[in-house]
Amino acid sequence: MEEHNIGRIERVHLREVWPHEALDFTENLDVLSEELGITLTDAETEGSAGDFSVDVVAKDDADRTVVIENQLERSDHDHLGKLLTYLAMMGADAAIWIVSEARPEHVSAVSWLNENSGADFYLVQVEAVRIGDSARAPLVRRVVGPSPETRDVRRKKQEMSETERLLLDFWTELLARAQDRSVGLHANVSPQSQGWMGTSAGRAGLGFNYVAARDCSRVELYIDRGSDAEYNKRVFDKLYAAREQIETDFEAELVWQRLEERRACRIAHRMDVGGYRDPEDRWPEIQDAMIDAMVRLEKALRPHIDALDI
Repeated sequence: MEEHNIGRIERVHLREVWPHEALDFTENLDVLSEELGITLTDAETEGSAGDFSVDVVAKDDADRTVVIENQLERSDHDHLGKLLTYLAMMGADAAIWIVSEARPEHVSAVSWLNENSGADFYLVQVEAVRIGDSARAPLVRRVVGPSPETRDVRRKKQEMSETERLLLDFWTELLARAQDRSVGLHANVSPQSQGWMGTSAGRAGLGFNYVAARDCSRVELYIDRGSDAEYNKRVFDKLYAAREQIETDFEAELVWQRLEERRACRIAHRMDVGGYRDPEDRWPEIQDAMIDAMVRLEKALRPHIDALDI
């Protein structure tokens, strides 16, 4: 019977292959590029990042700056901190952390960074192997990296953050304009990063709200006294009975929503003048229209709210 010699993979200590993390492993960036599916070029070692030195700085195939931290041992917090520092100092778009063993907590941390930061993060494990007397070779495995799914999550979170910033700025400016005009209804309200802003109408469960959507806005009286849905409907019905007078005083029709399927009720005036996603140089026009409408709504409803006997 013919004998077949089958070699066995032998693992070699990484320090035997690459005594100097930054300089020696750089020679194998082609292996790293192949594993990650990106082309790394123009590699420079020991690049300056303030008082620190980055192991490797390279460019990818989209001409983005990539920082690489070689830690040829088990991952630790110190090297993760260094990687984040280098990323910030170099203004990089991607970071690659190469380790011999990835701790579970660092796998989770890099996954979180891919979903919540503005950069791509890769966590890579590397081994050195040989078969018999063959040359030693790197065995690289991607543990964590960006994906279309994580980039989509990141994009949605960034959009949410941008929306929150816009709303906070929008309400801050509206309150300032109302104060300049001596409209004090919402004077004690702090701006929030949400789509509405309200204050009490002076009666339990009744509130005057500003509401801003992407491209439209409204003012409203919102009726909701906790779990007492019957009370909410009775208040609405009392006000609805005076609809003609209220709309005459408001000088326009209102949207009357008893919201049968819900606990609360709403009396609103909708405006197509614009919303918080409009260019910011249009915000004053939109905010003035909202303030004008709120003044008229409060004035038209006030006598009837004060006269409620329930």
